[in-house]
Amino acid sequence: MNYEDIYKDVEKRIPEKRFIHSIGVAKKAKELAKIYNVDEEIAEKVGIAHDLAKNLSDEEMTQYANANNIEIDEMERIKPELLHGKIGADVAKKVYGFNEDMQNAIKYHTTGRANMSILEKIIYVADKTEENRKGIRFNLQKSRELSKENLDEALIFLMNEFIVYSINNNIVIHPETITARNYLLINKK
Repeated sequence: MNYEDIYKDVEKRIPEKRFIHSIGVAKKAKELAKIYNVDEEIAEKVGIAHDLAKNLSDEEMTQYANANNIEIDEMERIKPELLHGKIGADVAKKVYGFNEDMQNAIKYHTTGRANMSILEKIIYVADKTEENRKGIRFNLQKSRELSKENLDEALIFLMNEFIVYSINNNIVIHPETITARNYLLINKK
């Protein structure tokens, strides 16, 4: 499916504010894809689609996951909104024909994971640094600069910022984020 068709479909599925964010993620993903030699059209498609399940209620997410054999981990039982990545990946596969790497980029754009592909890293970073984001949890200026220089350093920085923010605000942290951060630090070049 081409970008324009995905754009129109996503626009119907999510509220305007979320859609504006998704446009920003698509734009940032395309920009980062050019820097890191990834197919720009693929990055743009994944960027526009990354939050397509975000508007579902907790109950709808749990029902969808159960009906489609999507594993729900302990953290997702506590915070079902975390399922939007897994559900979005499933919908993108079924509706848009996304391949496994594209699905994983949607699936892990919130938590990250160990040994992320370049596309997964691009979508994670684009989601946190797109032009419409406000600097609540992250130092946006520094993370945007890092995103253009070293994707792994940008990921570590963003994960560190998120973890500190979460600790300071008594917010649970998904273990995948800790695993992703540790993997990046251990395998730092």
